[in-house]
Amino acid sequence: MKVLLYLNHYKLIEKSGIGKAITHQKKALEENGIDYTTDSKEKFDIIHINTVFPSSFLMSLKAKHAGKKVVIHAHSTEEDFRNSFVFSNALSAFFKRWIIMCYKRGDVIITPTLYSKKLIEGYGIKKPVISISNGINTNYFKKTNEGRKRFRQKYNLNENDKVIISVGLYFERKGILDFVELAKSMPEYKFIWFGSTNLNMVPSSVKKAVGTKLSNLFFPGYVSGEELKDAYSGSDLFLFLTYEETEGIVLLEAFSMKIPSLIRDIPIYENLKDGEDIYKGKDLTEFQVKIKDILNNRLPSLVESGHEIAKKRNINEVGKQLKQVYSKLYS
Repeated sequence: MKVLLYLNHYKLIEKSGIGKAITHQKKALEENGIDYTTDSKEKFDIIHINTVFPSSFLMSLKAKHAGKKVVIHAHSTEEDFRNSFVFSNALSAFFKRWIIMCYKRGDVIITPTLYSKKLIEGYGIKKPVISISNGINTNYFKKTNEGRKRFRQKYNLNENDKVIISVGLYFERKGILDFVELAKSMPEYKFIWFGSTNLNMVPSSVKKAVGTKLSNLFFPGYVSGEELKDAYSGSDLFLFLTYEETEGIVLLEAFSMKIPSLIRDIPIYENLKDGEDIYKGKDLTEFQVKIKDILNNRLPSLVESGHEIAKKRNINEVGKQLKQVYSKLYS
């Protein structure tokens, strides 16, 4: 049994959550001894497609015609397409029809969470939909004192500075507008947003937010995995204000790094209990209160609870689940 991880236009999604998911898949397959290739010219038995580009759709048709089994990884939904790029809301209905057509080409559909599984099944797709986390490399994402020092030195932060970070593309859906508003209202804390998007592709409100000039607000852009790990090590709070996700790999990274975390209370995270697994907020006022309470140690630490969640989604376990899916298709 040989699997083709199809990497068409990989450079376009390399810095996104889908790019991270593909990196995790490679490692998951390697750790579980699954024979795979990324070269579509090689012989294969099963093709695993993570994208919904036209070339991905055509490749799924070609593989089907050749008698190969097709696994479609559903990372995208209409819901998380909205409030992202310019015109994304106007195009969301078309996007939904397109991804349904793409997903229907699979013999099986994999999606990261039970929440996204429910959404996709609600689209009327009659193919099996299986929930498998994108996973997290818990061996890699570990907090270090050296990383903390590097981060604090690079951004000229002293040990008394309280630092709040977030990670994501410059999308309204990711909560970037609220992140900036919180920085405005809480000048006593440093706010740093890692990640970027071509500003020509986002609405004017997001451009304006990214262009905000505050002494406590920073947008370093996209950074390497090592630099991001240093940022997790050196910050005091991970603030995830997203309105919609299919999983949110960066939250798993924060869990693995044992960094205190505060998220928006949205349906995908309904299984995470507020005050037990993580802290949640519903609006700017509640976020302000909980940020202060967490950073001033008025709320108990939940980092160990988060770390246990990350361990259950370790890459090796993801590989075992993928192997089961492949083996069932190949048998």
